[in-house]
Amino acid sequence: MRPSLNRLIAGLVLAVSVVLGMAAAEAHPHVWIVAKSELIYAPDGTITGVRHAWTFDDMFSTYALQGIETKVKGAYSREELAPLAQTNVESLKEYAYFTFAKGDGKKQKFTEPVDYFLEYKDSSLTLHFTLPVKTPFKARQLSLEVFDPTYFIDFQFAEKEPVKLVGAAADCKMQFERPNSDGTAAAQKLGEQNFLDGGNGNFGMMFANKITVDCP
Repeated sequence: MRPSLNRLIAGLVLAVSVVLGMAAAEAHPHVWIVAKSELIYAPDGTITGVRHAWTFDDMFSTYALQGIETKVKGAYSREELAPLAQTNVESLKEYAYFTFAKGDGKKQKFTEPVDYFLEYKDSSLTLHFTLPVKTPFKARQLSLEVFDPTYFIDFQFAEKEPVKLVGAAADCKMQFERPNSDGTAAAQKLGEQNFLDGGNGNFGMMFANKITVDCP
C-alpha cells in the first residue's frame, strides 16, 4: 500500500523529532514549500485553471523518497515517481489543494488535478499539477490565495517570477502580495497541542500568498 501524504508528513515529523529533538517537532510549520503558479486563461478571457509547481524542502523530499526503487542510484525518473505523484495529488483533495479562488467575490471550485508529475532535482522534489476550474468563468477581478489554514505547511513563493498569467488579455493587471511576516515564531509559542485541539485551525490565513488580477 502506498503511503498517503498524511502518513508521509507524520513520518517526517517523527524524523524531525529524532534529529532535532521534540521541541522542534512541536513547532509549526513542519513542511516548507517554495511555490510558483500560473493562472490560465482561454482566448475569450475565461479563467480555466491554475498550474502549480511546489518544491518541497530537502528533509521532506528525502523522507518521501524512501523505499522507491530506481534504475540509477540517486536519480529518479518521472516514471519512477509517478505512484508517489498520484498519492500526493489524491491526498491534497482533502485540503482543497491549499488553493482558494474567487471571481468577483464569488467562491470558485476546482476539479481534480490533471497533468501532474514529480520532478527530482538538487535534492528536492517538485510537484507539478494543474487545477482545472470546475466551471470556467469570466471575472473583472480574480483573487487567489495559496496557504495551509493550519500552518502545518509553510508556502513561500519563489523570488523570481512567482506568478504568471497565461493567455490573459494584455490589459489585465496582476498584483502579488506576500505574507507580511514570518509566522514560525508565533506558531512555536502556540505549541502543537493548540493546533491539535482545533483552536487555531485558521492560523495559516495570516500568512496567505495573495494574487489579484483585474481585467477591464
